[in-house]
Amino acid sequence: MTLLRTASLALPGGIAVAGDAESQLAQRVHSEPPHAYRTSFSRDAARVLHSRAFRRLAGKTQVFTRLASEGLSDHFRSRLTHTLEVAQISRAAATALGLNVELAEALALAHDIGHPPFGHAGEKALDRALRGLGLSFDHNLHALRIATWFEERYQAFRGLNLTLGVREGIVKHSRDYSAQDHPELADYFLDRLPPLEAQLIDLADEIAYLTADLDDGLDSGVLELDQVRSAAPLFRGFHDAARASFPAAPPRLAIYEALRQLLNAWVTDLIDQVRVGVSALGATTLDEIRRAPRRLAALSGPMEAERVRVKGFLYANLYNTPAQEQEHAHAEEVVLELFGFLMSDPGLLPEDHRAQIPSEGLARTVADYIAGMTDSYIVQLWKHCGAR
Repeated sequence: MTLLRTASLALPGGIAVAGDAESQLAQRVHSEPPHAYRTSFSRDAARVLHSRAFRRLAGKTQVFTRLASEGLSDHFRSRLTHTLEVAQISRAAATALGLNVELAEALALAHDIGHPPFGHAGEKALDRALRGLGLSFDHNLHALRIATWFEERYQAFRGLNLTLGVREGIVKHSRDYSAQDHPELADYFLDRLPPLEAQLIDLADEIAYLTADLDDGLDSGVLELDQVRSAAPLFRGFHDAARASFPAAPPRLAIYEALRQLLNAWVTDLIDQVRVGVSALGATTLDEIRRAPRRLAALSGPMEAERVRVKGFLYANLYNTPAQEQEHAHAEEVVLELFGFLMSDPGLLPEDHRAQIPSEGLARTVADYIAGMTDSYIVQLWKHCGAR
């Protein structure tokens, strides 16, 4: 099925989140007059896009930003470029399904703003530091803290004053939270599933990074083409077709074509499977989607098997290689040591962070500070603190 044909088969209109300013999910904590020509969710997307936390994603690791043999590279994905790719996929899927495209885009833009430096290695290290003190770190919940408190761009309130729909999606797009464990999230309908606009983000994220990481891995030379062809049958089929269609083209263009086709196949399958799931449920309203027995954003059996196969291959051959494990160990060292430095001497914290200690506690304040850093800044500060 092509994306064009899928786009003509949107879901029942009552399933999409309403875009009017009076709808429940468009409400803000601090009331604001409606904009003359932008919807509430369009404004939220812009607020995320213009935030400092979003800009800092340019300096945060996706998988790697440098190779030991070559140093920095301008061509590998950062957390920012990954986010933009997720936003493109989310918009395409939401458009094809007749969902609220502006809400999907806002959620895609916001989905990674809570990530600390050094990618998932940094997140694990920060969580480890906090768990030793009876706390934890969760990048979704940290993203909510950024959106509701840390960003200061408005005179009338702290935070970005995002709509309820975007705040709920930031929390729940990739996992569910129990009311018992997280009473502070009571406003976010923990007894119900998120809307489809939010459900799409998790798989759009996976599709984006799996295809991008194959691309970066092959471009870097860490992955070999024969390895990828063997591990990913769907890629191999697209690659064979690309080489047969343009035998005289440079080999790298056949790789790019195969990756493009792989991404398109996954996105198209996601769109189709959402439609199949909604049809099987017989849902015609958003409330029915929210009360469904399971999330409806999913891949078909064969495409899910391909996703699992590619993800397993990337973990074994890209994410957890000896070279990457060294990078992860270094990231853990930097995060844990800097956490210790700042806990021992809170005077090293900026004044605005020190002001948070009475209400948030020292450990959470330190974690908040570290989580906001870029890769280069955390290394710079770690070296400075270690040299004192």
